[in-house]
Amino acid sequence: EDQNVPQRTKVVVIGAGWGGLSTAHALSKDDRYDVTVVEAAPKVGGVVRDGYTTISGQRPAEAGQHGFWNNYHNIYSLFDELGIRDTALTDYAPQGQYSPRGLEAVWPVYREQFPALPTGLAQAAYTKFLQLSPLERATALPLVLAFSEFDNSPQAWQRYDNVSFRDLCMRLGVSKKMYNEAFEPMILTGLFAPGSECSAAAALGMAYFFVLQSQNAFDVQWCRGNIGDQVFTPWVEVMQGRGVHLRTETRVSGFTLNESQTKIVGVQCQTANGGSVELAADAVVFGVGAEALQAFAKFCPELSQFDEFRRFANLRGTSVLATRVFLDRNVTVPYSANACWGFDENVGMTMFDIRALHGSDNPTVMGAPGSVLEVDYYHASPLLVMDDSAIVEKVKKDVDTLLGPTAKQATVVDAAVVRLPNGVNWYYPGSYRDMPQLTSQSLRDCYFAGDIVRTQHGSWSQEKAYVTGLQVANLLRRDITGGNTNNPLTKILPVASDEPHVALGK
Repeated sequence: EDQNVPQRTKVVVIGAGWGGLSTAHALSKDDRYDVTVVEAAPKVGGVVRDGYTTISGQRPAEAGQHGFWNNYHNIYSLFDELGIRDTALTDYAPQGQYSPRGLEAVWPVYREQFPALPTGLAQAAYTKFLQLSPLERATALPLVLAFSEFDNSPQAWQRYDNVSFRDLCMRLGVSKKMYNEAFEPMILTGLFAPGSECSAAAALGMAYFFVLQSQNAFDVQWCRGNIGDQVFTPWVEVMQGRGVHLRTETRVSGFTLNESQTKIVGVQCQTANGGSVELAADAVVFGVGAEALQAFAKFCPELSQFDEFRRFANLRGTSVLATRVFLDRNVTVPYSANACWGFDENVGMTMFDIRALHGSDNPTVMGAPGSVLEVDYYHASPLLVMDDSAIVEKVKKDVDTLLGPTAKQATVVDAAVVRLPNGVNWYYPGSYRDMPQLTSQSLRDCYFAGDIVRTQHGSWSQEKAYVTGLQVANLLRRDITGGNTNNPLTKILPVASDEPHVALGK
């Protein structure tokens, strides 16, 4: 090779979810990096990917309906960069909360409520709880102390991580009714598991980011169509235009370490056609979730020789069942997005009016004779074992309970059933000690991106995964090519500062 041509740094990114794609996108802006993204699935997006079809094979479907909350500052910045913000997202709209008894609460568009109030007071004043008395809601006040104390630092995580969120609420005197009808539904749809099985630290961090950071924190815009078409396709096209290599349907099967066992120098892969390939690597980024990290720890002895990777064997996911039903007529759906509880023990549930969110001219609903409803279940392993017809029957029964007479008169003409066993990260009590840091403690030039990764940024879910990808890109540039830490490869927008009364409490 021409010795005068600078050799590009070969970076292999494992996983094409928000974290892995974020790292690849940031590195693609610097031509010193030769980036390859390896993804086992046929399409990018990780657990939120699309590319599914209905049982009939005639209609597209995806793994859930995807939202973007007020504090997703970095993802919104990406959308602006791609020029898709106005076309990819819905307007803000009120959201409902249902149980088998009927409507329980209405979450308004908080940015439209006046006067603007301090966080905490704003949510109490403007959220319409129909079944919870002021006295019941007042029992939640002691939680304010915990929110004030939790600052997302390692010390705060260690203090709250070993206790479940439910136990914390009970210790602080939150009433059983308040917990069951307000907090448990929030945890089931925010952390995808019941509060008795979720770390209090994770619950405090998630709830603060999504609900309590400011009056507007819970305002959300939904993807206006399948997320692959609206977000991932234009994003990947930009990266590929900059030279990023994308290898879908390629499964990582092992790793080659250098002679001193201090660095990954090769990533062994199996392709869809049964072939094999080894990708040379100067740096490796694991942009995968808990289930994949656990699998690497179990089945890759070259990694399990390290205590850091053996701890990943403790990580686990919780299951999601995503369904989409196509009805033969339009039914009345008061709110386009709804959180639901009480239909199955310890199972969270959401329901979306796809026609209202995507628009009648969207390919997701074109040709559908009536309403199209996305009904998703979380912590749903007991439901995944049902066959498709039984699942569709159950979904229709739940929709009938939620929406009443107009739904009962409708018939399901087609449906999609997407099973995601152990598909989303589970923040169980004590999980913090098993979670990876941004930089491997065992191997040089090895990094982790995703929402299971430890970080003090303060974001959660897709935003956290995306942010950790940017953090990894900055760290990789610093470690390998000597970038100046005062001049990072990409700028990361912080979560907004605490409001004065919250900062005073901390």
